[in-house]
Amino acid sequence: MPNNKTILMVEDNLDDVELTLRAFKKSNIMNEVVVKHDGAEALDFFFGKDGVADKGNDGLPAVILLDLKLPKIDGLAVLKKLKADERTKLIPTIILTSSKEQNDVVNGYKYGCNSYIRKPVDFNRFAEAMKELGLYWLVLNEAPPKSSGL
Repeated sequence: MPNNKTILMVEDNLDDVELTLRAFKKSNIMNEVVVKHDGAEALDFFFGKDGVADKGNDGLPAVILLDLKLPKIDGLAVLKKLKADERTKLIPTIILTSSKEQNDVVNGYKYGCNSYIRKPVDFNRFAEAMKELGLYWLVLNEAPPKSSGL
């Protein structure tokens, strides 16, 4: 798979980060993965002093994997901020969470997520889900053109 598209993963559970990285490696997804461990770090990545939102398309990730239950600022608040900003609103954002709360699913879509995926418990199923996620969002999905105002 092409490795010029960065993945931003916002996840506070180090075991889940490691599992995701292993699943990507197993699936030959060699894209750079930037990991932020809480909602405040994620928003600083985009909107902080040297945030990527001010660097144009080249600094933005191709896709965001966003957990919901994050310290400092929760995932839904991060999602709302990203989708409210002209510079980041078109970045595909996938909620990747263990939450089974129906309200989280509804609010995720209400605030603009592109997909909601519950983390499978079994590693092989998780690896397959990450392979399919990578194939779709990094290879098959066509992103908006650079001149779209991002």
